[in-house]
Amino acid sequence: MNVYEMPSIKTLFSEALAEKPDSYVVDQIFARFPSLTDLMNVTEQELTAIKGIGKVKARQIIAALQLARRLNAPVYSHPHVIRSPKDAADLLVPEMRYLQQEHFVVLFLNTKNHVIGRPETISKGSLNAAIVHPREVFRAAIKRSAASIVVSHNHPSGDCTPSHEDIQLTARLVEAGDVTGIEVLDHIIVGGDQFISLKERGLMTS
Repeated sequence: MNVYEMPSIKTLFSEALAEKPDSYVVDQIFARFPSLTDLMNVTEQELTAIKGIGKVKARQIIAALQLARRLNAPVYSHPHVIRSPKDAADLLVPEMRYLQQEHFVVLFLNTKNHVIGRPETISKGSLNAAIVHPREVFRAAIKRSAASIVVSHNHPSGDCTPSHEDIQLTARLVEAGDVTGIEVLDHIIVGGDQFISLKERGLMTS
């Protein structure tokens, strides 16, 4: 979802709270948290700072937002097969687009490119940096008996453009994969609803 969908989100939000769309409470919520990312990461303390929202209503709001996030998340009750960068992004973007810190996440695949379990967060960074060591990535891959992996991290800024550091890290991971025999198929960078595949960009060389 993007900023242009916020009016419809506001209407649904108002209905869930039994408030009018132009009520003081709803206006204040959307004035203080203008983007969907801001809204999805709101805290009880931030909500109760708004006049007219007590602890009970704040918890109702947060519960509704958490439910919305879960309903939008991929279902892992059946095997997912990764045949393209989009297949990987379809699993990763819903989980990562609202994150306000960088997370480094790995998809583990078997010999048939079926996803093993759920994506695993290997590291969390600051507002703009997730530090990860290849050792941590491949330790997790070996633990899952993975034949190959797709790595991913998010850019909280929403700009998917790979940095020099992203390209360097990818090269180190590809090299480590050659040594361990676990191929790094792709590095997906998520920014909001968008993604970039370093494989498609020709940036997967070691």
